Amino acid sequence: MENDTIRLLRECNAGIKMGVSSLDDVIEHVQSESLRNLLAKSKETHTKLGNTTHEYLNEYHDDGKEPAIMAKMMSKVKSNMVMNEENADHKAADLITDGCNMGIKSIYKYLNQYPAAEDKIKKLAKDVAQAEETLVKDLREFL
Repeated sequence: MENDTIRLLRECNAGIKMGVSSLDDVIEHVQSESLRNLLAKSKETHTKLGNTTHEYLNEYHDDGKEPAIMAKMMSKVKSNMVMNEENADHKAADLITDGCNMGIKSIYKYLNQYPAAEDKIKKLAKDVAQAEETLVKDLREFL
């Protein structure tokens, strides 16, 4: 059970870090105050979830996991290329929506891959997925 628990926590940790990094990459380019506020609120939510993840990782004496370097680099490059085009708000919403959808897919993949994880960690993973789903829904008006 502990191995599945730690593995699920590590994946949540890496995914949250990737999400926060992506939000940081686009938020500075956004022109709409309402979109900027939405992204800032989401970053705050993700940061809180990340803090909870770190607390649990500390309980298990684990350092967590960094996002894959290649994925992080490609995300940064894509963000920089896309955000230099016109319609920055639309592009930011589109980019973050794609990232959220990948995150949701990954979370449920890992929930299925690590079924013996502790219930509190499964709940945390589902909370992360819910935060992503909420953000996708809230971004629709900017697409």
